[in-house]
Amino acid sequence: MTKPIALLEVQGVSRSFGGLKAVQNVSLKVPQGSLTALIGPNGAGKTTLFALLSGFLTPDTGHVIFKGQDITGQAPHLNAKLGMTRTFQIVQPFAAQTVRENIAVGAHLHTASREQALAAAEQVALRVGLADQLDKLASDLTVAGRKRLELARALATQPELLLLDEVLAGLNPQEIAEMIPVVRAIADSGVTVLMIEHVMQAVMSLAEHVWVLAQGQLIAEGSPAEVTRHPQVIEAYLGHGTAARLRQAEVKA
Repeated sequence: MTKPIALLEVQGVSRSFGGLKAVQNVSLKVPQGSLTALIGPNGAGKTTLFALLSGFLTPDTGHVIFKGQDITGQAPHLNAKLGMTRTFQIVQPFAAQTVRENIAVGAHLHTASREQALAAAEQVALRVGLADQLDKLASDLTVAGRKRLELARALATQPELLLLDEVLAGLNPQEIAEMIPVVRAIADSGVTVLMIEHVMQAVMSLAEHVWVLAQGQLIAEGSPAEVTRHPQVIEAYLGHGTAARLRQAEVKA
């Protein structure tokens, strides 16, 4: 059985801010067509790592290889053209524009035509459950609606690799349950997904492979079931109570 091709390869990436070692010698491979997750406590360096991968920050050391090309420190818009797009934990849509217009901004990466971008926006809105809100101002959306809009704007760039930064943060249990199939459908459509997530319910049900980051260092990796049993992960992140509940939920499933 042949191993899946690594769409993204991170080789010994580090980044410090003054005396703070935010990311320390992180290496990982994201297989093409996979849905994987990066978890860990607040301040672990997860979002900093995403910024290093997508070009918003440049590593002090190490390399980022995407589609076989060394893109270390390459500008985000060039990485987006190459097929890597990220969402942001703090959603900041163009508030005075409609949902349709916001999504069309992403579509303009591949077309100069306003008509084509708006048409593409409608198709993307269908995928994320915003088809009935296309003419609503972004400022009028709920938190859940803004999260879907952030996802839609990223999808409109036609990514091959989608980096999702806490797309479920701030949602209530019902909204989380409604968003999980949306993320799964994106992966099923052929988009490779790497997600930062604190909602372990989503990680357990979605991710094929998980990396755990703590204090800027990878401390474990494996299937969701494997990492939730890892002593270091329990100690640094989950706690014994959460780990036990996840194991119980896994048995019931």
